[in-house]
Amino acid sequence: MHFEVNGIELYYKETGQGDPFVLLHGNGENHKIFRALEKLLSKKYRVYAIDSRDHGESTRVKGLDYETMMEDVAGFIRGKGIQDPMLFGFSDGGIIGLLLAIRHPGLISRLIVGGANTHPAEIKMIYTIGFRILHFFSRNQKHKMMLAQPDITKAELNSITVPTLVIAGSNDVVKGDHTAYIAENIPGSALVILEGETHSSYVREGKKLYDTIERFLDGDLKT
Repeated sequence: MHFEVNGIELYYKETGQGDPFVLLHGNGENHKIFRALEKLLSKKYRVYAIDSRDHGESTRVKGLDYETMMEDVAGFIRGKGIQDPMLFGFSDGGIIGLLLAIRHPGLISRLIVGGANTHPAEIKMIYTIGFRILHFFSRNQKHKMMLAQPDITKAELNSITVPTLVIAGSNDVVKGDHTAYIAENIPGSALVILEGETHSSYVREGKKLYDTIERFLDGDLKT
């Protein structure tokens, strides 16, 4: 299905019944990365898996930035009349989730971010070099955005009031101390590092991520 917001059309897949749960994918991906997770969540929740602008089946655009992508999601939630959704954002989706909680407090009821960063310098150097090489040859605006954005401050993290879970793999592309920094600066947030997991392995597999999310929502993870 498609929903018009901010002059574009966002593609989304809606499944299940129950309390609303929004899923936001990473850079260069689409909602299909959540295939396994969506199947599990939809047994209990109404799941909205969205393709970001210029990704998947959503409208192609010239120029990308996280703030605009965040406003797309805010417009989607409000436009669809979705009340107090939970939100899981992976990688770029996690950045968007953080910005959503900062810019639109009270819009979501729970925030889970996986493999997110608040500044490009917090990506491990070996991966940054790879992304720079890719951009040099491709001139892909998605790579350009990732190399130049975001710039979320400590004060902005401190302003987040929604209950938050911060997740990363132990072999993530994001520096481990930076993931801890994000959790330490969001009041009352919980931190989970999934041992042996890469940036996206636990997202694609689904079950370990689902179990971690459920522990958080059930109050079994300290916040």
